Amino acid sequence: MQDRPTPQELLEAVAAFLRDHVVPGTASGQVAFHARVAANALDIVRRQMALAPGAHEREHAALATLLGADPGHGVAQLNRMLCERIAAGAMDLDTPGLAACLWQITLDKLAVDQPSYETYVRSLRDAQPDSKDR
Repeated sequence: MQDRPTPQELLEAVAAFLRDHVVPGTASGQVAFHARVAANALDIVRRQMALAPGAHEREHAALATLLGADPGHGVAQLNRMLCERIAAGAMDLDTPGLAACLWQITLDKLAVDQPSYETYVRSLRDAQPDSKDR
């Protein structure tokens, strides 16, 4: 369906309403706190809708490759396999590709849950080519 507003636009509008009108209109206290929590929850849902499909595909591909597993396995099963191998000592941070795989999964999760988290922002900034190199 191509009607507007899109679900993302609706979520953004409600979050903005809560942040811009409800929170300032309730000087402090429980209502203002819950309005901020609700606005943040809507922002997380909006980011999840936009970013989760790509992140899921990246995680699936990275885990299947890292584990040498059948790509027909789901992400949950691949994560279980990874945990079992780490617990058994068959894989650790010296395993080629493991740290990079875990870091990418973590960055994808932070992009949804905490996109302003300092380490996440710094990681994105550090990944950008230096403007002098262009």
